[in-house]
Amino acid sequence: MDILNVLKTRYSTKVFDKTKKLTEEQISQLEDLLQLSPSSTNIQPWYFILTTSDEGKKRITKSSQGFYSFNEQKILDASAVIIFASQIDLTEEHLNKVLEKEDADGRFIKKEFKEQNRSGKSVFANMHKFDYKDFQHWTDKQLYLNLGNFLLGVAALGLDAVPMEGFDFKVADEEFGLRKKGYSSSIIVAVGYHSENDFNKNLPKSRLSKKDIIERV
Repeated sequence: MDILNVLKTRYSTKVFDKTKKLTEEQISQLEDLLQLSPSSTNIQPWYFILTTSDEGKKRITKSSQGFYSFNEQKILDASAVIIFASQIDLTEEHLNKVLEKEDADGRFIKKEFKEQNRSGKSVFANMHKFDYKDFQHWTDKQLYLNLGNFLLGVAALGLDAVPMEGFDFKVADEEFGLRKKGYSSSIIVAVGYHSENDFNKNLPKSRLSKKDIIERV
């Protein structure tokens, strides 16, 4: 696979072909991409609502009414739609869940490494909670690491996608009970196959030149 070619050809899909559906294998691959993303200290402070059903997509469009209606059709026509949500606070329950999974997966060669790892995770989380006071901003950064991986992975699978911040976060949170679970929505990503009527498909990619953004020292 030529990863540079994937980056050069992927784009934000504006019109999906609603007649083309993803297979169950492809849906499972999307879940793999969500699961395997890196995060700071492997804290994995995220939660995802994934739907392929018309009912599920209609529930998501409750957050794309009024000012955000320009995103409604994308959500309805895409084959799969995912709400990306970040963690509001680091709980002991979540920390223990991550540590126990790491332990079960053989991450700690020595017993004391587990507690050292717990301490490291807590130091960084508490730094953002109490010193910088930007904990959810920090977890959103981790979520965007996941988003970048996800968009690249989706394109590598030969699928089309568009990330959307244009939706009512509060409505989405309430519809899926995210805040009660300790999360808040940040991004919606629609995945599927582009329509031949998608005006954005054949437009040239535009990025600032390397000399404008990269300094070699």
